[in-house]
Amino acid sequence: MYDLEAWTVETVNIDELYLQPQNITTWKNCMEIRYKKSNVNIRLWADYDLSLLERLMGDPAMTEHLGGPESSEKIRKRHARYCQDSISGKDPMFAVVLEPGNIAVGSIGYWEKEWQGQSVWETGWSILPEFQGNDIASRATALVVERARKEGKYRFLHAYPSTDNAASNAICRKAGFIFQGVFDFEYPPGNIMRCNDWDLDLFAEKPAAASANNSKAGQ
Repeated sequence: MYDLEAWTVETVNIDELYLQPQNITTWKNCMEIRYKKSNVNIRLWADYDLSLLERLMGDPAMTEHLGGPESSEKIRKRHARYCQDSISGKDPMFAVVLEPGNIAVGSIGYWEKEWQGQSVWETGWSILPEFQGNDIASRATALVVERARKEGKYRFLHAYPSTDNAASNAICRKAGFIFQGVFDFEYPPGNIMRCNDWDLDLFAEKPAAASANNSKAGQ
């Protein structure tokens, strides 16, 4: 029997994982490499995603930058809205899934918003703690960007991560969003959040490269 603490990983392709006993990484490290090499997809939110949403929105650690966990009632109402939006196609929400295996690991979506006198898209995401740090959110964001771009409805896609959410701000920079400034939002009602405003020009031929200023934003 192999000692899992002594296994390393050799990834031959996206869908296969081969382990070799070479005294380098732990089993946890192997799993992290597997997640990084998995295919990341998004699918429309479904009724069976309630348990996923309960973890995403009911956990104090997961909602640290969102004003705290929601009640069971609010989570169920949110879930019903996500399901309805999947049916209508308006303001779609998605489950982030890893392939192979169709493993649901988070949520992402984009929706209409009025911002500074114009209609724009807003996007946001959440990934379960055990899958964070594996580039999953960045790849899911890229899929949403392409979907919103093909829709061709609004020119700008915005994201408003909390100023102290370093991970989400880094995802914005990596995706080519441009830092626009710092704003206060009331979310949820009664809670004031200080957020960075990032936007991406969906009508540009290529995503704008992050400027030197962007690399400092949100830090």
